[in-house]
Amino acid sequence: MRKIILITFILLSSFSYSQNWDFEKPNYEEIEKNIQNKNSNLFYESLMNRFLQADTTMTLEEKRHLYYGYSFDKNYAPYSHSSYGDSIRVVIQKERLDSLDLNKIVDFADKMLLDKPFDLNAINYQLYSLKQIGNKKTYEKKLQQARILVDALMSSGNGKSKKEAFYVIYTSHEYDLINIIGFRYGGSQSLIEHYDYLTLAENEENIDGLYFDVSPCLKSMKMF
Repeated sequence: MRKIILITFILLSSFSYSQNWDFEKPNYEEIEKNIQNKNSNLFYESLMNRFLQADTTMTLEEKRHLYYGYSFDKNYAPYSHSSYGDSIRVVIQKERLDSLDLNKIVDFADKMLLDKPFDLNAINYQLYSLKQIGNKKTYEKKLQQARILVDALMSSGNGKSKKEAFYVIYTSHEYDLINIIGFRYGGSQSLIEHYDYLTLAENEENIDGLYFDVSPCLKSMKMF
């Protein structure tokens, strides 16, 4: 199971963590306006179609509008739970996975992604299974989708303070980011205003923890 969890993060971690890369926090009001313009390259339906096709020509602006724009979708439910995720966890408890098991994982993950298209864990399970099966074409497609999402996330901040927080629309992406940039979760999470603060295990950068802006997640809770 550890191998499955790490495969995406190893593939996407082609850099060392730096607190000084260029980033810009998302302007949610502007994004909401832009994705409704049918005559724009930022129209949301078009962005989602390009994501599902794993379009390698998407610009960073388009990736950011895709990711953060989903928080305005009627199906956005950041704290929803999929029974298909439970089904995957049952399968991967087996000591050895055969081709039938691997295809089951791909199928269950596809069903998870219908409800939550940016679920990096589901994509992660698929990448592991597709690689074992030898389905190179679909594997490359899923890897590109993961890169689109990670590019958007990494463009939002560096996490070292509230002012420079990473912006996420799913709390699960906090833990994904920690792994992608080469850290390990330290075991403690705190909600401070509209920020999640997650501690890190001992690391060479001597960083105690990272901040994540979770405003869309909290906003969704207030609606119910």
